[in-house]
Amino acid sequence: MAILNIGIQEALKKITHFCSYQERSHQEVRDKLYGFGLYKDQVEEIVMQLIQEDYLNEERYATAFAGGKFRMKSWGKVKIKYELKQKGISDYCIKKALADIDEDAYLAKTTQLYEGKLKELTKEKNSFVRRKKIQNYLLQKGYELSIINEIMKTAE
Repeated sequence: MAILNIGIQEALKKITHFCSYQERSHQEVRDKLYGFGLYKDQVEEIVMQLIQEDYLNEERYATAFAGGKFRMKSWGKVKIKYELKQKGISDYCIKKALADIDEDAYLAKTTQLYEGKLKELTKEKNSFVRRKKIQNYLLQKGYELSIINEIMKTAE
């Protein structure tokens, strides 16, 4: 990314537009501001202003991210938690975001993914191999092993 070297007022104007378009993490905003060629103290000043004016809210970002990834990409809580940690989100905000995911919808989505994968594997005759492939698929999507095993038990 090329460094732009723009003034603090221009940077503030651009970053408020950046933040109003969609929820952003603090780290995304800092990275963008550093890309504008600003210094650390300038970046922190702008970040504080954005927080005060409610353009930036880590808890709101985490909740939006978790809900979106669950609904749109069918990610499980393990994968969502990992991605939020990678983005530098606090443990408190991660727990709050994951708690906002409806448990009934979560179990229904896990069951739906299980059944969909089971239909894909109809040609697999070995039931052990089929179960292992389904389990690996759901683990890769970020679902907890305990929930996967529970669904597999009730489906048999």
